[in-house]
Amino acid sequence: MNISVSQKQGRVSVTVIGLDGRLDGQNYQELISKGQELFNSGVRDVLLDLTDLSYISSAGMVAFHNVALLMRGETPPNPEQGWSAYRSMGQSSNKSGTQEHFKLFNPQTEVNHILDMVGFNTIFDIYTDIDEAVNSY
Repeated sequence: MNISVSQKQGRVSVTVIGLDGRLDGQNYQELISKGQELFNSGVRDVLLDLTDLSYISSAGMVAFHNVALLMRGETPPNPEQGWSAYRSMGQSSNKSGTQEHFKLFNPQTEVNHILDMVGFNTIFDIYTDIDEAVNSY
């Protein structure tokens, strides 16, 4: 998987993280590390560009959740805790509704199906128009 970072300006500056390839147990921590790096540098609004993401596993969903928590200023669970980290996604997400500072852009059909199947479409806003996505912050 390749990770790219760019900026888009709307009402606020939005950091766009582009993912290319497969997000799975082999590389999900790269996304978490990038999210931590961006948060430490002052980034608070992230749009995750899924246009070129061809596959996501449960580990990838844990990475999404962790970066979303970071952008909210919360400490995410340790992904090394396995299923307990995965189960915490539903608990913390149900308490807060959709994420204001972490949104998804343009998932491919296969990825979108997985997001829908696990209920991520109810906790993350998903956009297909880049200007609408950027201006939603």
